[in-house]
Amino acid sequence: MSATVNKIVPNSIAEELEIEAGDEILSIDETEMQDMIDYNFLCKTDFMTIEIKKKNGEIEVVELEKDFDEDLGIVFESAVFDKVKPCLNHCIFCFVDQQPKGLRNTLYIKDDDYRLSYLQGTYITLTNLKDEDKDRIKKMHLGPFYVSVHTTNPELRCKMLRNPGAGKALENLKWFRKNKIPFHAQIVLCPGYNDGVELERTLSDLAELKNTVLSVAIVPVGITQFRNEKIRKVDKKCAEQTIKIASKYKRVCCSDEFFLLAGEDIPPAKYYGSFSQLDDGVGSIRYLLEDFRHLKLPKAISKKQKIVFATSYAAVSALEKISAKLNKIKNLETIVLPVKSQYWGENITVAGLITSDDLIRTVSNIDCNLVVIPSVMLRKYSEDFLDGKTLDYVRKKTGKKFFVVDNIYSMKEFTDYLLKL
Repeated sequence: MSATVNKIVPNSIAEELEIEAGDEILSIDETEMQDMIDYNFLCKTDFMTIEIKKKNGEIEVVELEKDFDEDLGIVFESAVFDKVKPCLNHCIFCFVDQQPKGLRNTLYIKDDDYRLSYLQGTYITLTNLKDEDKDRIKKMHLGPFYVSVHTTNPELRCKMLRNPGAGKALENLKWFRKNKIPFHAQIVLCPGYNDGVELERTLSDLAELKNTVLSVAIVPVGITQFRNEKIRKVDKKCAEQTIKIASKYKRVCCSDEFFLLAGEDIPPAKYYGSFSQLDDGVGSIRYLLEDFRHLKLPKAISKKQKIVFATSYAAVSALEKISAKLNKIKNLETIVLPVKSQYWGENITVAGLITSDDLIRTVSNIDCNLVVIPSVMLRKYSEDFLDGKTLDYVRKKTGKKFFVVDNIYSMKEFTDYLLKL
């Protein structure tokens, strides 16, 4: 792995320097870089020397004067330039381990890298955090991180992560507290393991770390038809109990799915604070509804349109409320179609796991002018589904026109599209 350029931002310094996709940044000010953390740090200057290996193999050295905070405009192929730190665990609830063959290669990579947690918000277990990592975190004042805690009971954590070294979680979190390193905590709730009394223990331990813990997200274990481990799914009773326990603690939120399973209303916006764990499904429905409430809608559109929202079962309640308001617009009819996951099984209800064939089965026989899908169905910066097939493949199979909403927590792009009709 290396600091290889993926693309260049138009009208940027990098474009002026004729840096191209495929080039490699060897060093900045004679310093080799491990990752984007080093890169960002070295770019905080008004004069720099960049060593570039062009894609034809030639080496160029460029001296550059710029504003201190000015970005070069380089997008790298990866945020980590050396090897990604691998996951050492074999969690009983691991989603990667239960995936079948035939999906995109990147979906089988198990990383547990503190750098990706800091740069991209991925979750880490801290089981491979070394002393030199801690020294760097402390020296560079890195944070916040996103930590998969699951439980603070050492024996139970070793059992759930199937790693004899996993029991030091609380010790590491106390080190975070001592060195003022903030973090967000995640708990994947597995009934019969870390729920009930064990959940009380974990939340109590985290509460003692005070403001070092920015938020705690509790999410239900995901169970597909490919899972070999015998883990119970979260049912209505478990969801109700978990919501009740979580309500005793500050900055602790249950994911939307708990409220749906419990048959309860999605909480108001204040419950979620700063919505800091949206990507974990914590507050995404409420955020979407609040965002839509403030959008400007046309009273009419120029020609009749029938539009389908193809979505996950988890998002149906929110989109049905949005659809009802959109249907007040003259000449517009919208319907919400949940996509049943035949591929993963009926227990999977999130849009990020919808495959191309599941989408095709859902929309093929629907008469409409447009199908709206969230970008989370596709790999980032691409039109690839989980199963490796593309949106173009779906277009050809269905004969439908598709609109991809890039921000799954906002309908602004779609309503802007309506204003142009």
